[in-house]
Amino acid sequence: MSVQFRNYTKQPGITEDYHKVRAFFIKLRYAEFEYTRWDWMATHRYLDKSAVGRIGLWEDEGKIVGVATFDTRLGEAFCLTLPEYTYLKKEILLYAKDNLAKDGEFGVIIRDSDLEFQDIAAGLGFVATQEKEFDSFFYLDKTSTAYDLPEGFHITTMKETFDLYQYRRVLYRGFNHELNGEGELKFSEEEEQEAKKAMLRPNVDLNLKVAVVAPDGNFVSYCGMWYDKDAGFAVIEPVATDPDYRKMGLGKAAVLEGIRRVGELGAKKVLVGSRKQFYYSIGLRPFSTFTLWKEKING
Repeated sequence: MSVQFRNYTKQPGITEDYHKVRAFFIKLRYAEFEYTRWDWMATHRYLDKSAVGRIGLWEDEGKIVGVATFDTRLGEAFCLTLPEYTYLKKEILLYAKDNLAKDGEFGVIIRDSDLEFQDIAAGLGFVATQEKEFDSFFYLDKTSTAYDLPEGFHITTMKETFDLYQYRRVLYRGFNHELNGEGELKFSEEEEQEAKKAMLRPNVDLNLKVAVVAPDGNFVSYCGMWYDKDAGFAVIEPVATDPDYRKMGLGKAAVLEGIRRVGELGAKKVLVGSRKQFYYSIGLRPFSTFTLWKEKING
């Protein structure tokens, strides 16, 4: 049976197509867009829900073997195939160019080690830009997960302390929304429902959503961990620390506690999509880089 193309469902959220694409990413294992990025995107509050039907799928006997997708917003694409279907990449890139652009702007993320796909993109008139993404790994057999907490602070999880307000509060403050002049978090009913939708769905283990609790009871650092044994690695996303509690080792504690927990479940390595010194300082190591390619570059 020949490979057939179809579009992803127009319905956002947790659908049959969500599960089929996730199975593709699990089988693909490590790539420039991996299974947890798909999980994170599926219920992300900033997902362009009107555009999910533009995602392209290539199937062979009902199994997805190639995907053209974006990450929450149109304008930048990821073109992926299982190893035996790399011959589809030119077709997938052409589809993405025509269907995943935003206001005439389009780029494709290509792993720097994927010389074959670079050749395809260059042949279609794309050139590399200076915009990059970075992945780093923590190897549990090489680096300790030991950490210390200041007196009065303790670890909890969303399984032990399911508090959506505290979860949203630490992320809101940790990503500097208050420092940037946006005011205090307005925890509306809509905000609560969005948080619940993201937290209570398939493939989320609340025991891996780790928070550091201050003496006053507030979450002041948070690390979300994702793990699927069939993918072969765990992922860190997101990490945030309240500005009032930085430089105290709390972010390190949250991340290393999360890594320790996925290690107990069988993970041997843990990925983060970052090259920040914070991660290197607690034991992660550079692994792979990716570049945004575009058709027309001035200068």
